[in-house]
Amino acid sequence: MAPAICHPEETAHAAEEFAEDWQVLLTHLPQGWEAQAREKKALQRARSFESAEALLRTLLIHLAEGCSLRETAVRASEGGVASVSDVAVFKRLRASEEWLRWLAVKLANHDNQVEIPDGGGRLRIRIVDATVVREPGSTGGNWRLHYACLKTLQCDHFELTDIHGGESLSRFPISVDDVILADRFCGNPKNVRYVVNHGGHVVVRLRAKGHCLRRPDGEPFELLRSLRRVKSGDIREWPVSMEAKGGQSIPGRLCAVKRSNIATKLAQKKMRVDFGKDGRTPSKQNLPVARYVFLFTTVPSSILAASEVLELYRARWQIETCFKRLKSILGFGHLPKHDPQSCRAWLYGKLVVALLAEKLVDSAQRFSPWGYPIRSVATE
Repeated sequence: MAPAICHPEETAHAAEEFAEDWQVLLTHLPQGWEAQAREKKALQRARSFESAEALLRTLLIHLAEGCSLRETAVRASEGGVASVSDVAVFKRLRASEEWLRWLAVKLANHDNQVEIPDGGGRLRIRIVDATVVREPGSTGGNWRLHYACLKTLQCDHFELTDIHGGESLSRFPISVDDVILADRFCGNPKNVRYVVNHGGHVVVRLRAKGHCLRRPDGEPFELLRSLRRVKSGDIREWPVSMEAKGGQSIPGRLCAVKRSNIATKLAQKKMRVDFGKDGRTPSKQNLPVARYVFLFTTVPSSILAASEVLELYRARWQIETCFKRLKSILGFGHLPKHDPQSCRAWLYGKLVVALLAEKLVDSAQRFSPWGYPIRSVATE
């Protein structure tokens, strides 16, 4: 089959369309992004890169297209963006760590952070979790991305740490009437107290023992004994308080539902696998507790009923979609770099790509019919 021949007019038209798309993308960048390139020392001397725009376009070839450093250098040169070597691209990526971090933070703080009405209240639902990113090779290190998103799956806040950075709700800023959906890793008194003291609410899973819970009369809440009263298809709730260090008592509710037999077997299988990773076996208390899903919440029953709390918590799994999108589509899960500075720069750059994609999709839906925000007016 003969290769397709591109006519000069078609090539010129494609180049014109690309230039227009690039201008649309620039409208989504935060104010002052070019000045920050020099302030953050990403563009100290304009040797190979004439401007911050040329630098960003070159880095996006590597970060968004997944091109190697050598291919990135060739494409940038052939496209008239910058005449650089692969070594120069690598050095400039390392130097752009703080600039890319600044861009990602600004893009995450979008204007779509509005309160969402739920159950008659004025609440903003935020889902938080963390995922591990691994470097290649047996000696590669690990990084942890702490991530928060809204119900719309738009990134709300993030923090990047090494593998020793534990999961904690204190890594996220809390506003009044925020509702934080979190897994059992954050379902402890310290994390709950942080959110409540900042005016927010929690809907969190608890560990199997639940030693931190008290009944209204101050006596320990017997978790397993209470859960055994829950029948299939029923939803139960109990007024409880969570005892934090320093004597602070956090009032709330325990909402529970019983799993189906199939869901119970899957949960118990996962529990055995998780325990087996540390060379342990589930206790006699852990396996029966796996028959139930139970949540602690500080949202008043006048705003959310127990059934609504349990239904709302289902949205927490949406953050796994965010992680899957980052890792499978954008290649976030496998670091091609081998030193801490280049790793951080690459990860921040991938977040910039993901957040720009969110902006473009959101604008195409919200700014109809033109698909992008208007910043200036041209006059003739």
